[in-house]
Amino acid sequence: MSVVVIGLNHRTMPLDLFERLTVDGARLPKALHDLAARQHLGEVVVLSTCNRTEVYALAERFHGAYGDVRDFLAELAFVTPDEFTDHLYVHYDNEAVRHLFAVAAGLDSAVLGEAEILGQVRTAWERATEEQTTGPVLNLLFRHALETGKRARTETDIARGTASVSHAAVEMAAERLGELTGKRVLVMGAGEMAEGMATALQRAGVTDVFVANRTWRKARALADRIGGQAVRLSDLPLALLEVDLLLTSTGATVPVVEHDDFEPVMAERAGRPLLIVDIAVPRDVDPTVRTLPGVTLLDINDLRTFAQAGVERRAHELAAVEEIIDDEISRFRTAASARSAAPVVGALHRWADEVRDAELARFDVRLEGLDARQRDAVEALAKGLVQKLLHRPSIALKEHAGTPTGDRLAEAMRQLYDLDG
Repeated sequence: MSVVVIGLNHRTMPLDLFERLTVDGARLPKALHDLAARQHLGEVVVLSTCNRTEVYALAERFHGAYGDVRDFLAELAFVTPDEFTDHLYVHYDNEAVRHLFAVAAGLDSAVLGEAEILGQVRTAWERATEEQTTGPVLNLLFRHALETGKRARTETDIARGTASVSHAAVEMAAERLGELTGKRVLVMGAGEMAEGMATALQRAGVTDVFVANRTWRKARALADRIGGQAVRLSDLPLALLEVDLLLTSTGATVPVVEHDDFEPVMAERAGRPLLIVDIAVPRDVDPTVRTLPGVTLLDINDLRTFAQAGVERRAHELAAVEEIIDDEISRFRTAASARSAAPVVGALHRWADEVRDAELARFDVRLEGLDARQRDAVEALAKGLVQKLLHRPSIALKEHAGTPTGDRLAEAMRQLYDLDG
């Protein structure tokens, strides 16, 4: 059994197709159980963010696992596999481990050193744990991934400066508008990304911030935290007449604002421009809104281009983070080897101890003439012989644990000695 990751991200496919292949929080439990029930997948964790949709699984056969995940994605998006398989990437065994650790460290994000991804990795693991689709192998893997992410951010400067998608969105808006001081801004959404954007606006000195969300209570709570004003969705057209900038990330599965919603708003604004930064995936704003006069619509693709400058500024930290990843991979492999080999090694030693004890008992009558010291010597000799005989197979099982060779050795031991480990 080996770890495999099969997925797609912001680098591998067009946004209009990628947003159809995301798994939102409401659909995640069903997705996890669907995957875990497939023939070639064991433990399963799904990581779906604005930058990636990835399935981490324990698989006995690679091609079977690939087919199961491919079919799941096709059913999720109601598309044929031919429409997206060219965009899929696959990592197996050690490369799968390295990939997850790099993701947790923020090396695979649009914004290098991104802060949000570590929480998203944790949440993905926690949801899989709650749904009981993960187990000892992926639990150990994700525990080390979180440790990798923490070390990368505390032991290097990879997260220095702009290291979040939400803050980068505000900086991109400031660059487009020249400055944000004196601007009126509407934040649509009240989740982690939206709160990050609202907080960044507050730090930038923006005083007129409005917050709109499907849940009024959440809109008010976020507005109160930043000293802003909550807006009901029914009053959204009126708010859009007043603002200079709309920042949005709601987590909705379909556009929240359509072309027909914006058309009368822009007509009433009488040529006053409106900048929209939509970092949601799937997008909150109908892409055709950008055709309306006065509208500048930026999405996650534009943000990735903007964030590339941050990648270049912090590129010197990459080597230090890679060293941390290498160290954590080594620690993970050591822990995984000990964990996977332990049951078979333990069963082998228990079997040998039982054989030794049975033989000593069988020869008990012949050993009656020995005094206590001599009997102890015989028992020590028998124990030493057993330990010597089991040393090499035990080492081999531990060294190759977690690999196809290790699996074959373990199965051979089970069959040869009728072990239950």
